[in-house]
Amino acid sequence: MNKPIVAIVGRPNVGKSTLFNQIGKRRVSIVDDFPGVTRDRIYMDAEWLNKQFTLIDTGGIELEGQDTLLSSMRIQAKLAIEEADVIIFLTDGRAGIVNADEDIADILRNTRKPVIVAVNKIDTPKQEMDVYEFYNLGLGEPTPIGASNALNLGDLLDRVTESFADIADTAAEDPDEIHIAVIGRPNVGKSSLVNAMLGQDRVIVSDIPGTTRDAIDTHFSKDGIKYTLIDTAGMRRKARIDEPIERYSVIRSLRAVDRSDVVLMLISGPDGVTEQDKKIAGYAHESGKGCILVVNKWDLVEKNSKTPLHFTEDLRDELGFLQYAPVIYVSALTKQRVHRIPELIKYVAEQQHMRIQTSVLNQLIMDALSVNPPPAHKGKQLKIYFMTQADVKPPKFIIFVNDPELMHFSYLRFIENKLRESFGFEGTPLKLIVKGRKEDDE
Repeated sequence: MNKPIVAIVGRPNVGKSTLFNQIGKRRVSIVDDFPGVTRDRIYMDAEWLNKQFTLIDTGGIELEGQDTLLSSMRIQAKLAIEEADVIIFLTDGRAGIVNADEDIADILRNTRKPVIVAVNKIDTPKQEMDVYEFYNLGLGEPTPIGASNALNLGDLLDRVTESFADIADTAAEDPDEIHIAVIGRPNVGKSSLVNAMLGQDRVIVSDIPGTTRDAIDTHFSKDGIKYTLIDTAGMRRKARIDEPIERYSVIRSLRAVDRSDVVLMLISGPDGVTEQDKKIAGYAHESGKGCILVVNKWDLVEKNSKTPLHFTEDLRDELGFLQYAPVIYVSALTKQRVHRIPELIKYVAEQQHMRIQTSVLNQLIMDALSVNPPPAHKGKQLKIYFMTQADVKPPKFIIFVNDPELMHFSYLRFIENKLRESFGFEGTPLKLIVKGRKEDDE
């Protein structure tokens, strides 16, 4: 699903970062009483009433300032407004409407997007009378909140999530089409790989990191299967991000992963696995997406007959959470083995949709218990009653036991390994959920 993006915008020092931290239920943005503390956009995933979205905290907008830093912050905020699905316009109830608020309101009225005016620093019922002034911004009914103590935060989030109903889910247009996100660090050859797979130059290719700024959808068919390729902007470590537009490409890349069914995780053969590779691949894994590890630029690697084996072992060591992901060695430049990728994508997509009958799963559990009974904990023995599959993409299994606290993570991993040994599930993560059930319940 295309996860909605919610941007918090407003002039400096109205409490945007405080609100951001309250919604995220953790301290992410630096909070200080001095204006201009938040210079870059900060993002994180959030959830309200089972509705997930990506939240962006922006630097304050000052339209009249000429300072270089202020100009950069202004660009950052405008980019967030441009890409956001819903906008929270945060104002200061104590200060009332100032010229900067009116200028920002003029910009937001032209976006044709849902804009929710939140009046912050309304901490007592008496102060709520100050909210009526903000009707003059012409953006609808304002919502009074106290970001520092989470006052009326639920009312604000209700209004935000109600706006999601009007957001189109582009990934759901054709349920038979396999959506593929091409992800990885800058300059690992993502755009070159897309062109090699399509057999033509459909996206800009350059040796300069960060050439691809946006996520580009390209549709194609092969052997009767329809695919959509999403070429994403390269993700790079925060310290290496210098241009405002490139900073925002990370958000678009994460959104592309959310929209995808299968991700092609590109790794540079000459460079090997880097820390940034682990973070990018980790996001895809946690999102429950099918994953294929594509080692590109293999033509530039000095190798012998054992090089692929050793490289694969290194991949498994460095990306321990992706033991299930198949590995393919390619060269986008020479098109070596590129023709095999669509077939591998189709295979992983089929593995994601695999369903196993409950009777077969319970036989597997019985066999696993006979081979390796779960250890007792504090004199109490774990009992597994039965297992059933609840969902696909990714496959989700529910295990009913006498006491979920007795299920050690190592034994859960043992069950997952048994599932993979018996049924494959190559290329897809598995979700195992343990639930308690009394022995006499039927």
